[in-house]
Amino acid sequence: METAQSKSNNGRLIAIIAMFFLFAMISFVTNLAAPIGTIWGYKFEGNSMLGMMGNMMNFLAYLFMGIPAGNLLVKIGYKKTALWAMAIGAIGLFVQWLSSVLGGEATLGTVAGTPVPVSFYIYLLGAFICGFCVCMLNTVVNPMLNLLGGGGNKGNQLIQTGGSLNSLAGTLTPFFVGALIGQLTDKTTMSNVAPLLWVAIAVFVLSFLVISFVSIPEPNQTKSGKKVKYAHSPWNFRHLVFGVIAIFFYVGIEIGIPGTLNFYLAEPGARGAGLVGNASVIAGAIVAIYWLFMLIGRFCSSIISGAVSTRAQIITVSTVAIALVVAAIFIPKTVTLPVPEFVYEGGAQVPVSAFLLVLCGLCTSVMWGGIFNLAVEGLGKYTAQASGIFMMMVVGGGIMPLIQNWIADMAGYMASYWLIVAMLAWILFYGVAGSKNVNTDIPVDDTIQDAL
Repeated sequence: METAQSKSNNGRLIAIIAMFFLFAMISFVTNLAAPIGTIWGYKFEGNSMLGMMGNMMNFLAYLFMGIPAGNLLVKIGYKKTALWAMAIGAIGLFVQWLSSVLGGEATLGTVAGTPVPVSFYIYLLGAFICGFCVCMLNTVVNPMLNLLGGGGNKGNQLIQTGGSLNSLAGTLTPFFVGALIGQLTDKTTMSNVAPLLWVAIAVFVLSFLVISFVSIPEPNQTKSGKKVKYAHSPWNFRHLVFGVIAIFFYVGIEIGIPGTLNFYLAEPGARGAGLVGNASVIAGAIVAIYWLFMLIGRFCSSIISGAVSTRAQIITVSTVAIALVVAAIFIPKTVTLPVPEFVYEGGAQVPVSAFLLVLCGLCTSVMWGGIFNLAVEGLGKYTAQASGIFMMMVVGGGIMPLIQNWIADMAGYMASYWLIVAMLAWILFYGVAGSKNVNTDIPVDDTIQDAL
């Protein structure tokens, strides 16, 4: 006969698996923007800043939806928030697909003398809607995995394990998009990636049906059934405020490194890397390695996080990442290495700096889960609201890469990576000193553990 403890363990396991799956979907949707952006960047005569506008719209949605998403967790619960997110995600992907069939030759305004097609605005709307989806999913997944792991090192361990699947999806997405796009030409349009958009829509519909039958803990209701009362605000915790800044910069780093690298490698001529061959396919393959390294890094972190503190991991990876990026900036692009045959068959030569930036994936892999884990440590019942604040600041993934690509247009691609170095320096500070909870006098009873 199944005991109550056994039922509880089974329910916890099912909830963990569901969160892992949602984690993968977050990366899949998010990482469509940068490689698809190469299509629009080409149409705008190599303007990488405009090419990143889809990515910007995706992350801009976090600014508007972050706090409301946290409030949704409190009002309607984790499961209903996740279901709403998946429905919105399917709509957003459908609108992006519409950009391949609507608009025709119509244009609306110009940028740098280049007419802007109406279909571009439709695409940006779809990317913005998808941003609402991934913001809500992130708001659900991260605190729930931290909760299911019991917080601390174990909570970080679950986040990193889920992050491994997130990275797997991120690894495959630019590779698939790059293969569908092929060589960029005047005839390349959104219709080239339409099959992948339809696959994503189908996955969201299937996910909606599956999650509908999964039991997920609802932390914002105690065993007595009473709603948790809040006398303070998450903003009263200094380590959360510093963590919010760190996550703003981190997402800018995570997206900015591969996103700008993708433009650098794919762009022909003196401004780009000057690759010989199908530059778009090579760029997609190289960027995919970045996400593969994030997968490897998160997998390794999931193994050691039970024993190695989150702070130690953050300090180590931020230091190494700074060294790698600085080296990439100073090494001339004429210093090259061959692309491994298993990545791209054709004997292409790629600047060493690209490989150094790709290696940063091992470092950035640990940062999301580590920063979140440190920032919500000791928040108790304020965790759900804090998660919403966190998700609002993920807008950094849209703002900072946009700034980076503006710098790239002005001063060159490699020079733009000094912005990455500055943001990494803040994360290093956060690991060393900023993550300490100095507000332990604030009561955080009626904690989310009561819901388990």
